[in-house]
Formats: sequence, structure tokens, C-alpha cells
Amino acid sequence: MAQVTVTIDGKAYRMACEEGQEDHLTELAGRFDQYVSHLKGQFGEIGDLRLTVMAAIMVTDELSEVNRRLSALEAELDGLKRSRDGQLSETQRAEEALAAALSDVTQQIHGIAARISGRPAAARDQHPGE
Repeated sequence: MAQVTVTIDGKAYRMACEEGQEDHLTELAGRFDQYVSHLKGQFGEIGDLRLTVMAAIMVTDELSEVNRRLSALEAELDGLKRSRDGQLSETQRAEEALAAALSDVTQQIHGIAARISGRPAAARDQHPGE
């Protein structure tokens, strides 16, 4: 297990983390320190514990907002997927109907061509080139 020293509100804290996570932990601590510094600038020296709790509440509030927005985006994405799937099904049904209509028209054209040539379409199809 790796160890890293982070600084929050001017105080160093030695922390353990998974190997390779040292930079990430240092970045997180730096971001948290910004919250503490911001609050300290607004309220002055009100005690380390109180500053830490207030910073944690701010972080939790932002996380809650991000989770709310993520849920809304996931719901929107699900709606878009359902709409896309419905459109694909509708397109497939339309293509199948078009293929059936073309097949019918093709058979009608063969029937007309056979009547014009004077023999049944089946006979003409069996002897192409005559």
C-alpha cells in the first residue's frame, strides 16, 4: 500500500492509498483544501472541525446536485433510446410493407408482360430467350 502526504489548511496528513493512486489522492486533497480555504476566508478561524464539517457538507451538496443531474440525463437517454427503438421498428415495418408492395407490383408486371407476349408468365419464365 502506498502512502502520500497531503496538506489541508496548512496541516500535513499522511495517508495510505492503493498503489498508483497517489496523484489522484493528492488532487482530491488539494480540491478539498480549496473548500476549506474558501470557508476560512468567509468565516475566519472558527475551528478546524467546524471548517472540515462545513467543507464536507459543501462537497456533499455538489455531489448531490451532480447525482441529480446524472439521473435526469440517464432518464433522458433512456427516453431517447426508446424513441430510437420505436423509430427503428416503424422503419422496419415500412420497409417490409414496401418490399411486399414491390413484390406485388413485380408479379403484376410479369402477368401483364405474359399477356402481352401471348403466353402465361410461368411458361415464359421457364423458357427465357424465346
